[in-house]
Amino acid sequence: MIYTVTFNPSLDYVVQVGTFADNAVNRADTEHVYPGGKGNNVAVIASNLGQKSRALGFKAGFTGDAMEAMLKAHGCDTDFIALSEGLTRINVKVKAQEEFEINGQGPAIPDEKIEELFRKLSQIGEGDVLALSGSIPGTLPGDMYERIMERLEGRGIKIAVDATKELLVRVLKYRPFLIKPNNHELGELFGRVLQTEEEIVECAKKLKEMGAVNVLVSMAKDGAILVDADGTVRKQAPPKGEAVNSVGAGDSMVAGFLAGYLETEDYGYALRLGTAAGSATAFTSWLADKEEIRKRMEG
Repeated sequence: MIYTVTFNPSLDYVVQVGTFADNAVNRADTEHVYPGGKGNNVAVIASNLGQKSRALGFKAGFTGDAMEAMLKAHGCDTDFIALSEGLTRINVKVKAQEEFEINGQGPAIPDEKIEELFRKLSQIGEGDVLALSGSIPGTLPGDMYERIMERLEGRGIKIAVDATKELLVRVLKYRPFLIKPNNHELGELFGRVLQTEEEIVECAKKLKEMGAVNVLVSMAKDGAILVDADGTVRKQAPPKGEAVNSVGAGDSMVAGFLAGYLETEDYGYALRLGTAAGSATAFTSWLADKEEIRKRMEG
């Protein structure tokens, strides 16, 4: 099973406006509400690809209940910890001539609820996968990823981490099964602007030397590069299509890679499925379904 943790999930209210005008009443052409958060995105794509997924994290109020119900409707198992105060945040995303986002803050998380999360994570067993994605909200200790990985170390759990900067570097000592920086984030880790594939591979190999088992680098329209557990360098070009959505593509790549590996234990196949999943989401209005992903996989 693929488990995910979303510390600060959301309801994403996505609005399409023809032309956004300042100091005026703007009316939506279309509007949708989705369950948000990077871990939740991974859970939905994994479920779409036929993998059992369980979304963990924290929820609060009626917005938290709605978020969890939406995940269940998408085939995900859920086990969120209910908070007695606050509301699961609402993120507003406006798509017009430009894109605008207003992200809510989210509720405070008391220490006893953090311990409850640790107890739930202790039930994950050998052969399972845990995806830790995104930043850690200010209401939680900054070393949450390290605490989780230290507690689960040596239990045969494959942990994927999709985070940036020091948050990513600090977990490498726990040998995560997968990390997925994009090419810009990878360069930032080493204080460089990476301009060639050779430079990307060089830095990816350094992260592998620092502890990562597999380093998957997403490169938007240029596809992805994987330095796998055996040290083999693999490149995958993306399928052709028009990008219309910037939300969830990286999470979809993580989910596709993990689903592909669990399905076949073949890194080449996992890379192809991950790239197809990331591209399929970029080509659709929200997270891609199985049919769309498989279509991109084939062509």
